[in-house]
Amino acid sequence: METRTAQLLKIASKFLLASPATAVESPGEGFINDTYILHTADADTDYILQRKNRNIFPDVPRMMENIRLVTDHIRRKVIERGGDPMREVLTLIPTRDGELYHKDEEGEYWVVTLFIPRTVTYSQADSEDLARKGGKGIGKFQSELDDFCRPLSETIKGFHNMRHRLMQWDEAIAADRAGRCASLATEIGWINARRDEMLHFWELVETGTLPLRVTHNDTKISNILFDSDTNDVLCTIDLDTVMNSTSLNDFGDAIRSYANTGAEDDPDLERVGLSLGMFRAYTEGYLSQRARQLCPAEIDNLALSARYITFEQVLRFLMDYIDGDRYYKIKYPGHNLVRTHAQYRLLESMEEQYGQMDALVHQIFEKYR
Repeated sequence: METRTAQLLKIASKFLLASPATAVESPGEGFINDTYILHTADADTDYILQRKNRNIFPDVPRMMENIRLVTDHIRRKVIERGGDPMREVLTLIPTRDGELYHKDEEGEYWVVTLFIPRTVTYSQADSEDLARKGGKGIGKFQSELDDFCRPLSETIKGFHNMRHRLMQWDEAIAADRAGRCASLATEIGWINARRDEMLHFWELVETGTLPLRVTHNDTKISNILFDSDTNDVLCTIDLDTVMNSTSLNDFGDAIRSYANTGAEDDPDLERVGLSLGMFRAYTEGYLSQRARQLCPAEIDNLALSARYITFEQVLRFLMDYIDGDRYYKIKYPGHNLVRTHAQYRLLESMEEQYGQMDALVHQIFEKYR
């Protein structure tokens, strides 16, 4: 029987590598995809091999076409400004048949990208300086795609779509699969009390008041590559969720993770809240790249987007708890309820400081407009 390494090297041979892969390294367990580093006979050229999770991404071919369109566009921008297209944008490696993926005998999808050397990533933003750079990284990504005009496929149905989420919510409440709703009157009230306001935000997208743009949709700082020599932003990675939506989704999701003083599932709610310093730093970095490209409605709703995305996460954690913990992996019984309470405390903190958040957005916007 073939070893796992032999199997992976065989898969790697299906791709147009500059030189054959000779060794495989696993950098660690991924949350969604299986990721490996392919080492080759050429010491200067390595690759990233990934098995895409077809349970999360049911149409990998369409997802890969999204990534191709976006990276081709960014590459042209990098070349135009005299940058390094081998380091400032992901490079997809085709198969020997000219495809963007290899489908194995078990129906699994594999893709290869060029490994970018002399880079560093961070698991979290632990300083305002790093938050500012993270904001610059996502702002740079969106800025490079501001004039991208081709529609992208929806690879995850209803992503950040509040109308879709609330339909799921109503179905979960009606079904009450785990029989937990009777004990959750307070938490269910949190959702219902904010339902109209959050749906109104999404209506701004549906009516075009908030324009559709290219969004990354997974803006945690670990998805930004930094140059290991200068610590400057190089490029954004993990483009599986690239789709068309409002730019504000990326901003709001980043604030939810960067500016939280506690953990996403922190059992001690005293530790949870919004750091205005981290909010200011991320906004500064983001608007340094985007202020001149965003329309007035986007600026006016930028701070609200953080509340919108955090509310959505409260809803999703609570809905999964009501549903019997079927979507998110849990570490212990009640984990999703702990997550719900922690995210709700963050949402409350945002609501308490919303006036300051909005004022900071407009102040920083005036600096860069």
